[in-house]
Amino acid sequence: MKAKNLKLLAKTKEDIRVVSAYLQDAIVNVSDLANLKKNKIFLMQLNRFMWEDVEKGVFRKNKRIRTILKFENVIKVHAKNINQSKGDKFLDFLAIETNQMIDNNYEMKIVFAGDSILKIIAEVIEVTLDDQGKAWDTKNIPKHKSI
Repeated sequence: MKAKNLKLLAKTKEDIRVVSAYLQDAIVNVSDLANLKKNKIFLMQLNRFMWEDVEKGVFRKNKRIRTILKFENVIKVHAKNINQSKGDKFLDFLAIETNQMIDNNYEMKIVFAGDSILKIIAEVIEVTLDDQGKAWDTKNIPKHKSI
């Protein structure tokens, strides 16, 4: 049976938590970030570590897959510690944090390792995660230090 690519639509804070969990340990090249201001869309292409495959069984291979993360109805995007002129730099995805603001817009912070943050202000939560193509084997499994 052929595995289907993951496609998720987030419209609530709880949905964003699910998307964030699937993206844990994804990596993104700085050159794969795009703010399409006229269209009010922010796009990001990531290499997602497929944790769902690891959890299915000990004998499965570790895999990554390209995925597109799309934010719609975007008003503003702010970057902290991300230099777009260094397009060959990779960012390690940690989480997405979401807060509703006083003006009823939403602030979604994409947090990366090394204190790099993308802050997206949007009118509503409308985020899609869409895997693209085939997964590939990777020898590197992300490791985290215990607290």
